[in-house]
Amino acid sequence: MTDAAEAVGGGEPPEERTAITEPGKLMRIALMLRGMQEEVRRAPTDQAGRERLAAVHERALTQLHSVLSEDLRSELETLNIPIDQQTPTESEILVAQAQLIGWLEGLFQGIQAAIFSQQAQARQQLEQMRRPGLPPGTGGAPEPGPQPRGTGQYL
Repeated sequence: MTDAAEAVGGGEPPEERTAITEPGKLMRIALMLRGMQEEVRRAPTDQAGRERLAAVHERALTQLHSVLSEDLRSELETLNIPIDQQTPTESEILVAQAQLIGWLEGLFQGIQAAIFSQQAQARQQLEQMRRPGLPPGTGGAPEPGPQPRGTGQYL
């Protein structure tokens, strides 16, 4: 079974939707990157460790590209600064991982905001469906209690 989730921006036409084809994979990559970042902060790494971290970082980017829509891929490519050296420094790895993790967290928050917006719209539509049909121009149900009576005179 394929996981699928869409984050839809408010009022955007369907062709401009932002989609994530495998949200589970996206979450696993984000959690792995966060774990790697914490590990690098805890203990210094040697040259081989830094090379390995750089390779894992590049593979994570490749895997992210496979689950993101074209517009998200383009955004990530625009913001991502590749690690140029064969053996990056610890600080370069930390900055690259922090940047990527920050982008992913922003993506998750955007998805949550879109879901919240969709739920609010759905609630509003449900409330409208539950209301009895009112003639045009009425403001809603009459207030409880005695109603003012007209004068009964017509002009």
